Amino acid sequence: MDESTLILAAANGDAAAWEPLVLANQEAVFRLAYLLLGDPDDAEDVAQETFLRAWDHLGRFDTSRPLRPWLLSIAANLARNRRRSAGRYVAALMRAFRNEPTAQPGVEEKNVQHSEANDLWRAVQTLNLADQQIVYLRYFLELSVAETAGVLQVAEGTVKSRLNRALEKLRAIIDRDFPVLSEGREA
Repeated sequence: MDESTLILAAANGDAAAWEPLVLANQEAVFRLAYLLLGDPDDAEDVAQETFLRAWDHLGRFDTSRPLRPWLLSIAANLARNRRRSAGRYVAALMRAFRNEPTAQPGVEEKNVQHSEANDLWRAVQTLNLADQQIVYLRYFLELSVAETAGVLQVAEGTVKSRLNRALEKLRAIIDRDFPVLSEGREA
């Protein structure tokens, strides 16, 4: 069954139709919540709440649109509300660097990759929350501009301009504070 058929069935109370939709999106929802909250337990709570709220409101969902951006916007709103109420700050993009498949690198290459990933994470962490979020959505979750716009509830042009500014800031941070990451990059 395609996504819209599963959504329609789930909206009519078919929990078995909802399960593959949850499975297909749970990692992305968790990762976004983790990015925004920095705590795996809080991220798990937000992910669960996201799917509960989505289930409760499936009847209002426009099945001509993809489900993932809608779920991510619910997760982003819940995470922002939780962070605001708890006074927490962002502490994670590293999940995106974990479990990356590689072609059996040697120990030294693994150490270099890990070091570069840590440096990139630290560079991204210096961006403000909005910039971190847009970089994460586009490059770690690999959402399209349209999907990112849906998650952030802004126009596509706004996504493009914010992403451009965020990447300019990130390049400047890398050039200044992490020059080893810019080696081999064309100017």
